[in-house]
Amino acid sequence: MTTENTTIPAYAPIIVRLFQNVIYDEDRKTWQELISYQQQIRAYFATIGVELHLNETDGFAFLSQPDEMEGQTVPRLVRRMPLSYEITLLLVILREALEEFDVQNTESRTLFITNKDLKERIELFFEDKADKVKLLERFDTYINGVVNLGFLKEKAVKGYEEDVKTYEVRRIIKAKINNEKLEAIRSKLKGDK
Repeated sequence: MTTENTTIPAYAPIIVRLFQNVIYDEDRKTWQELISYQQQIRAYFATIGVELHLNETDGFAFLSQPDEMEGQTVPRLVRRMPLSYEITLLLVILREALEEFDVQNTESRTLFITNKDLKERIELFFEDKADKVKLLERFDTYINGVVNLGFLKEKAVKGYEEDVKTYEVRRIIKAKINNEKLEAIRSKLKGDK
């Protein structure tokens, strides 16, 4: 197959970026191109059974793939992987923190949280001392897992305590874990414990 006569569209780099990861409005050039070409990009993804989610208010875009489209089953582009109890719990805590923030704060859309705050919030779910010690030993690993999922972004903030790290809670968590999914996860977590 040759590509000699094929013209690559101007929005091709954005399509590739969306296949790789979430696009945020902080990447201004890419974001503006995404907004400009969104109809063509949506049309392209529709042909392969993938949907573009574009949230201009919160400044992010990502792809999702329904399990079935009009009776056709399309193979999954990305394999679903189960999350550990601790990472799932952190996601619920972050989602709830973002909800609280949105209710209390109208001037900013950016929530910052420290690893110390997260430790205090997650410890409440571990009554058994042995479980709590095990959790705290691996806590940084769990936070790194959430960072790798794209729901937290570490920020360079100088503070008094060297071991305190500050993270931005990425608003995409509200799209990926909507209210319905949040309730389902809460119910499952209650059943697991």
